[in-house]
Amino acid sequence: MVITLLVLAGAASAAAQQQAPPPSKFKLISSAFSDGGQIPTQFSCADPNGASPALSWSNAPAGAISFALVMHDTDAAPQKGTMDVTHWILWNLPASSTSLTATVKPDSSPDGIAQGKNIRGVNGYQPPCPPPGATPHHYTFELYALDTKVDLPAGSTRADLLKAMDGHVIGKATTVGLYGR
Repeated sequence: MVITLLVLAGAASAAAQQQAPPPSKFKLISSAFSDGGQIPTQFSCADPNGASPALSWSNAPAGAISFALVMHDTDAAPQKGTMDVTHWILWNLPASSTSLTATVKPDSSPDGIAQGKNIRGVNGYQPPCPPPGATPHHYTFELYALDTKVDLPAGSTRADLLKAMDGHVIGKATTVGLYGR
């Protein structure tokens, strides 16, 4: 009888585990392009304004205190062994936030958000601008959920940000856009 009860309890536990929905995945999307899709010209160097695209995220990990965003071109590395090209870094996005509007200005810091240096050495968004005729480049947007706020001044570099985030990343969501000209 004891063995029968243990078997029944084990079967009930297994059934409950099968019925529980899987945890939702931390997700980053853009309303301007689909993951793996073409980044529209208005967010590139072909447009004189070269605005940043709108981004939104969902299902952030519990315990997130802030978010950090890194946009980089994984197809452009100036020299072998060096970091690829940084187009945009922001940090200290509040945990309550679920989006960034398009056209984030380089000198703006809504809600205490800080921006760092891009490939040109200036703060803010650097639009995609691969060489004419090149194969479209992959522009990766990485949103990190952090268990702390990052203690860095505006104008810091991607290397500074990655070092400050070390040991504090509790989740990461990624989306990729392609751009060629």
